[in-house]
Amino acid sequence: MVISVILISYNTANMSVEALNALFASQGDFKLEVFVVDNASKDDSVAVIKKAFPQITLIENKVNVGFGRANNQVLDLATGEYILLLNTDAFVQADTLAKTLRYIESQPTCGVLGVRLIGRDGEQQPSCRYFPTPFNLFAHKLGLTRWFPTLQMVDDADWNPAITENCDWVPGCYYLVRKQVIEQVGLFDPRYFLYSEEVDHCFAVKKAGWQVVYFADTSVVHIGGESAKSDGKVTTAGKQLSVLQAESELLYFRKNHGILSCILHLVLVLLADSIQFVKDLVKLKLSKNSRFFANSKLTFISAFKTRMGSIPVR
Repeated sequence: MVISVILISYNTANMSVEALNALFASQGDFKLEVFVVDNASKDDSVAVIKKAFPQITLIENKVNVGFGRANNQVLDLATGEYILLLNTDAFVQADTLAKTLRYIESQPTCGVLGVRLIGRDGEQQPSCRYFPTPFNLFAHKLGLTRWFPTLQMVDDADWNPAITENCDWVPGCYYLVRKQVIEQVGLFDPRYFLYSEEVDHCFAVKKAGWQVVYFADTSVVHIGGESAKSDGKVTTAGKQLSVLQAESELLYFRKNHGILSCILHLVLVLLADSIQFVKDLVKLKLSKNSRFFANSKLTFISAFKTRMGSIPVR
């Protein structure tokens, strides 16, 4: 069986080597065709990966095209029955490939599979997730989840990481998908530069009748945020990442739920900021460093730039 593995490299030379070493150590009897797409790294990622892994296919982009578009570049080259998207800061265990492939082979309706994600310190990371809505994002921001016990949150408070179960979407750091699914619904929508690609893809996968499964019987060590940390302009006060997330949320809502969901999202973000402002005022927590209505400003600017989620801006 051929497994096509795609990694997107961006200023993570050492971690890319670690991730690839872990991948090949878990290969077993499978045939791996491995593709690394380098998104115009500013470090020595290209040279390091070429030297360490001459057997892989390395695609060198002249500019950073974003996560989803970079993965899409490989689709015409991949010949595997399954496509595995693997982050360069995600390290598989020795049994990860064998267990996940055995499971997805035994479940003909499983289109996408993710695994249990843990940090280097062993801390559990969100791995079994549900679709965002304007209201569950609003409830989460204000900590109102206990007041809405029947509301399905993006991260279920009662989620048991030891149980394999169907969910809405799984994070893209270990994302195993059937080639048949990609032939039917495609992979990532190129309108997303970063964030929401896998959410949107899983929405299409489920709409087409496939299941998305969180698989609990193996884990992947996921560091998270390493590419972002390497880029100063991206990480300044977290502002650039927040802009990307705000834009992607609007693109997702507009595409999958229409303009009314975008309008509701804007209203609820403004309401959340207003409530937080009043709470801080009452508790005398306001200071000269307080960022009044920061989320609202960001979201409304993103709404303007994306024409209410109808066009990408990157």
